[in-house]
Amino acid sequence: MSKISEKKYKEVILYLAEKLGGEIKGKKKLAKLLYFVDFDFFEKFEKSLTGDVYKALPMGPFPVTMEKILTEMAKEEKISIIFKKERADYNSTEIYKAKEKMAGSFSKEEQQILDRVILKYGHLSGKQLEDLSHAEAPYIGTAPNQEIAYELAFYRGTNLDNDA
Repeated sequence: MSKISEKKYKEVILYLAEKLGGEIKGKKKLAKLLYFVDFDFFEKFEKSLTGDVYKALPMGPFPVTMEKILTEMAKEEKISIIFKKERADYNSTEIYKAKEKMAGSFSKEEQQILDRVILKYGHLSGKQLEDLSHAEAPYIGTAPNQEIAYELAFYRGTNLDNDA
């Protein structure tokens, strides 16, 4: 497994937020978007974009380093994290607002996968993304709370050639 590139990880989050109207609404949504970015990228190029490890948690694949990266980004004032109470019987929704433009540059291949994920999944809610990720081989083929092997991406059957 490739080592985490914190710089690249932060650029991916900023890029996703920028392309989704300046913010990503919900921890679950961000976690699933990162999952689709990493597993699509691995399926096509045999390496992860962020380098993070994903665990098969009850609400779907979850990147184990995401919260640490978000905390650093908030300290660096790259993002702000806003907690919004939407319903009395629900936990507050975390909203990640980009405070700076994505400065880095992506390779053609990275750009292609990021844009594909934004087009295909960006409009969906965290719950919809959770349902989609639960139906995929990497999640189905992994015991609860265990690390999801990137190699399971090859069993997803994603058509990465004709999409976006």
